[in-house]
Amino acid sequence: MLTLRSVSPAVLVLALLAGGPVRAQEDPHLALEGVETPSSLAWVQGENAKTLPVLTGDKRYQGLHDAALKLLAAKDRIAAPSFVGTTVFNFWQDADHVRGVWRRTSLESYRSADPKWETVIDLDALAKAEGKNWIWKGADCRPKTHDRCLVNLSNGGKDAVEVREFDLTTKSFVRDGFVLPESKQTVDWLDADTLILTRDWGAGTTTDSGYGMVVKTLKRAQGLDQAVEVFRGEKADVSARPHVLRDAAGNRVVLIERATDFFHTKTFLLDDAGKATPLPIPERSSIRGMIGGELILTVEEDWSYRFAPNAAPRVFPAGALVAVNPERLLPPKTSDLVISNDCNPCQIFAPGPRQSIDQVAVTDHRVVAVIYDNVRGGLRSFSDRGEWGWDGATLPVIDNAAVSIVATADEGDQLFYSVEGFVTPTQLKLANAFNPKAGADTVKTLPARFDASKLQVEQKEAISKDGTKIPYFLVSQKGAKPDGSAPTLLHAYGGFQLSKLPVYDPLVGKLWLERGGSYAVANIRGGGEFGPAWHEAALKANRQRAYEDYFAVAEDLIATKVTSPRYLGAYGRSNGGLLMGVALTQRPDLWNAVVVESPLLDMIRYTQLPAGASWIGEYGDPAIPAERAWIERYSPYQNLKAGVKYPLAYITTSTKDDRVHPGHARKFAARLGDLGQPYLYYENTDGGHANGADPAANAKRWALHYTYLSRQLMDH
Repeated sequence: MLTLRSVSPAVLVLALLAGGPVRAQEDPHLALEGVETPSSLAWVQGENAKTLPVLTGDKRYQGLHDAALKLLAAKDRIAAPSFVGTTVFNFWQDADHVRGVWRRTSLESYRSADPKWETVIDLDALAKAEGKNWIWKGADCRPKTHDRCLVNLSNGGKDAVEVREFDLTTKSFVRDGFVLPESKQTVDWLDADTLILTRDWGAGTTTDSGYGMVVKTLKRAQGLDQAVEVFRGEKADVSARPHVLRDAAGNRVVLIERATDFFHTKTFLLDDAGKATPLPIPERSSIRGMIGGELILTVEEDWSYRFAPNAAPRVFPAGALVAVNPERLLPPKTSDLVISNDCNPCQIFAPGPRQSIDQVAVTDHRVVAVIYDNVRGGLRSFSDRGEWGWDGATLPVIDNAAVSIVATADEGDQLFYSVEGFVTPTQLKLANAFNPKAGADTVKTLPARFDASKLQVEQKEAISKDGTKIPYFLVSQKGAKPDGSAPTLLHAYGGFQLSKLPVYDPLVGKLWLERGGSYAVANIRGGGEFGPAWHEAALKANRQRAYEDYFAVAEDLIATKVTSPRYLGAYGRSNGGLLMGVALTQRPDLWNAVVVESPLLDMIRYTQLPAGASWIGEYGDPAIPAERAWIERYSPYQNLKAGVKYPLAYITTSTKDDRVHPGHARKFAARLGDLGQPYLYYENTDGGHANGADPAANAKRWALHYTYLSRQLMDH
């Protein structure tokens, strides 16, 4: 890695005077990549000291903060359920439980208006007792017996966690139980006394992306140095990780997933003798569960599979949901090949051109899938009819909704799912996937968090530069004159096949819409709104398409006089933060506010920062000259230039973000300073990639966001 000392002062001065794009070899701000070095933290403190008085001193800040905290810590929120056996668990945070409590109740009690919760782990008390900044990262409980769990604890919100074995009966950590020191790690139960896991085992056991590439088994009472290696990936991989699947029929399958990049995975079947045999399933596929001994997967690329040399191929289109028996995919043990007439592999469902499968869950006897049609959600329960294939039945939802599978029972076919819309509060429903005709009971409904009586929701389309139709949602004030004066916030993501859906967001509603703002969500390419092809259209060399889609929506909002550049703001985080950096550098004329949160911005060095190498499959590799050429054309840090008038940006990140390095945001802000451009920068010293570890921190985060947006877009 280059340091300041390796660059001559003359080169730095010339670069700054020229105001030209920053080249990696002459980067004057490399020192800011030191996450917690004294010089970096001093810079952060100085920036925070400049920004916080501006925003917290605004007369609106305290009201926005109090409203956000009330929403985030409200005790009448829906307590999101999960199942451990037949018991309902929930992790809960409020003003009295800032770090949170992990608690449980019976299903019958949960369905009541006033569930009787029993605290299992009090994270506030644990953090205080141990003097640690523990943040909850979930628990993985032992199958069948449901008596022991592996609890994941993060120091300050990092992805790296410490894992401890916990006894649900005694509600205490197991004396001499499994304890795995802090690492980015994937762990699963092989049996009651054996784990299979990947982690940092020491030198030579992690990938360039910082994830484990060596899978081992660990028995109770063994030290980490006694774990037995069963699989080893390669340093250039993203990771190698175990995946243990079980079904109601008693089948168990142990898989090793070797991710060669973010989207391509080689899958291996691990037998009882520790031998790993490759499975001939598409490298672009996702295994969702197992039922009746068959793996349930979605394929993200066209798959043509021939069961035998003289059999006709079975063809499955990209985006399809498929069932396959893994044993039947292995080479036959004799030379006598029998042509199978049954359905293996078997297509369960194939989406149309404007459809996509968003979520899949497997119960004891059914496969349940959330299916979007033109970004409007539905839910179907599929049953295996043997030689007649799979059949699906719908479960009830609302119109124009976002639908999400919340939890499925460990035993049986019960299913919690939610439905919501931009102005329709979330409903939590309970159904039996085995009997979808019985409908679903609405067991919880979120109280309305903002006044939606004056709001209207429209789905519209913009035309991108290459003629592609880009759908977007607009939530606006009823009866507003189309005179270009509406303060409008445009949000998008556009990457990693993740969709932006019509969700009910109390913070957007209370802190923005109720105060007269409009809100638009763009379904740009790079996302998953229309399946794998929509994502692939903006991969690597085609990345610019996602940005052009976003600009097209902004231009449509302006052309239809919903708003104008004076009143238009942009917001995105993570990959969406990269989108914001591009929006600022390529089209500064379109916006008067840009919130750049937890962003990727230096795309020439992103692979050299923690976790960055794992995203080469999305963006490309700047170490390859041909790929670097098209990355350089949009990389925001390298494309800040003198002589350009940029809107005042609000740039924010977290010191504890070990997924997207805080150096991206720091260096971008510093470069704006070099150019004499105004900006606001705030860095939360906790919180991880989510940038909000608890309700209080999150309330501050959103109050800062909306104070800035109010100043830029609502003030005249």
